[in-house]
Amino acid sequence: MRPVTLQTEDGLALLAWWSPPRPPDRPVIVFFHGNAGHIGYRGPKLRIFLDRGYGVLIPAWRGYSGNPGNPHEAGLYADGRAALRFLDEQEIPDAQRVFYGESLGAAVAVELAAGGAGGAMVLEAPFTALPEVAAAHYPIFPARRLVKDRFDSAAKIGRVRIPMLVVHGERDAVVPVRFGRALLAAANEPKEGAFIANAGHNDLYRFGVSGRVIGFIDRLYDRKAFR
Repeated sequence: MRPVTLQTEDGLALLAWWSPPRPPDRPVIVFFHGNAGHIGYRGPKLRIFLDRGYGVLIPAWRGYSGNPGNPHEAGLYADGRAALRFLDEQEIPDAQRVFYGESLGAAVAVELAAGGAGGAMVLEAPFTALPEVAAAHYPIFPARRLVKDRFDSAAKIGRVRIPMLVVHGERDAVVPVRFGRALLAAANEPKEGAFIANAGHNDLYRFGVSGRVIGFIDRLYDRKAFR
């Protein structure tokens, strides 16, 4: 992969890594990473996609990986839109793009897909809305009212019209699996779920999830079923 710069609508220049698809009609994974760490931490996951010949674009959020700015809900959505504009410049068709949302990044993937973008979507350990997760962790406090950024995917998932896969660990102590199940239940068909018995929040790929993700994307590609 090579570093590229994404320009946001509010004037930030953000680091991203990019590798085009080989051959050019292969799917392109737009990887929206989660809250912890930097984009380098996602290297092992990205390698799986690159080895399949998929294109991969992974933007680093504002305030992450040395990028300027401070992360907040509207800002992360703007960062996601900047990634899509970059792919427009690379002449990657919208229907060829697979949004991969990892935890917090799943909320950005849902926001973009609800707006009509993308050809398919994979959500790893997603939540319904951030205040709900906060309340699950702090049940004796008024956590729902204290969380400023809502990232309310549950309110948007009904507008998503592209094929979707949800993968979630049954032992996830960060985003309990019930949130991933609830988001999947509220989504439109076609949709799939993979709920892994012994996996937590950050170790899903140790339990063979990569095969489920690759299989989902390859089936759509082989059937030319991207939107």
